[in-house]
Amino acid sequence: MKNSAYIDKRALAVVVPIAIVLASATLLGCGHSATADTSRANNQPTNTTQAAPTVDLSASQLNSIKIEPVGSYAFPVEKEAVGNISYADDLSVDVFPAYQGTIIKALVELGVTVEKNQPLYTIKSPDLIQAESNLIGAAATYELTTKELGRAKDLYTTSVGVPQRELEQAISDQQTADGALKAARDAVLVFGKTDTEIDQMIASRKIDPALVVRSPIAGKITSFNAPAGLLVQPGSPPAPYTVSNVTVKWMLANVPESESAFFHLGQPVTVKTLAYDGRVFKGKISKIYESVDPNTHRVTIRSEIRDPQNDLRPGMLANFVIRIDGPVEATAISANGVVREPDGTMGAWVTTDRHTFTERIIKVGLRNDGRVQVLEGLKRGELVVGDGAVFLSNMLQAPPSD
Repeated sequence: MKNSAYIDKRALAVVVPIAIVLASATLLGCGHSATADTSRANNQPTNTTQAAPTVDLSASQLNSIKIEPVGSYAFPVEKEAVGNISYADDLSVDVFPAYQGTIIKALVELGVTVEKNQPLYTIKSPDLIQAESNLIGAAATYELTTKELGRAKDLYTTSVGVPQRELEQAISDQQTADGALKAARDAVLVFGKTDTEIDQMIASRKIDPALVVRSPIAGKITSFNAPAGLLVQPGSPPAPYTVSNVTVKWMLANVPESESAFFHLGQPVTVKTLAYDGRVFKGKISKIYESVDPNTHRVTIRSEIRDPQNDLRPGMLANFVIRIDGPVEATAISANGVVREPDGTMGAWVTTDRHTFTERIIKVGLRNDGRVQVLEGLKRGELVVGDGAVFLSNMLQAPPSD
């Protein structure tokens, strides 16, 4: 019994230290893993060479990737915003008549390109009718007084004779009628009638009630509301026609107020739309609005966009890009060489022998033209996977067979 108890104690003395050592090793291993996970979650490069994922590729699998050295790229410093296309208000004119009237006929359809002074529509204007009536009356009076003056002159110079007073009165009446006729002509000219039309009106003794409304600028008909019989008044919306210069459009974009200091009048901008994938329209900032939206805390920026072919349409969504600083030379790799991990970190695959690949956590910055700026984690000249990084990351989950 004594021998048995002694053996048990000796055995116990051996077992306990071994258990303690094993427990310590386990705790140390757990602590090392937690550190690696924390670094990865914080998007920081880790110095865990043993824990870094590694993949070996066969010769056939190498065909699925492209290897390239880490290089440099001049990244432009740009700001972006989404906005809407609209007609340029200062290049659009609502064409109202100068006088009240009812529309007789619309002469141009929506979407048609017109020249300056081209007739757009006609109206029947009571004011024009009154002015033309006065003109015909003044012309008749002038004709009568002219005849009376001629008769008085003839009688004055003959043996019959007329008093000097009657001749002077005839001269005065004729001069008064002449002035009234000129004033009546000018009144009709205001309505857009030509001298030829006025002469025809006087000769025929018939009024022309149609007042022609012409386009004040060259452009395109962008709005139409001129059915026959509609009563229209000066400045009373809606306008019968709107004519716009469509070779220049506006883009209205909203930018965060924290970025408003980056923008200035005259800065060049580039615009892309969903309708024209890959096509770039150019323009410049024409106005930065004073107020800030209290709900969104954004500032509206207006840009004038050149559109000589009239391809842009009002209401189109567009992406506004403006370069606010010169290009920045930085370490960069292909965008296809960067993989976003489930925990949000960004990774790249590095190799030294073009056979074994190790994933390295990196920190990225600017992106442009298929290149990604690398702030931390890679050095220029290192070999990385430039295309096919996702293929390697997928192999960690289910390695494909040759």
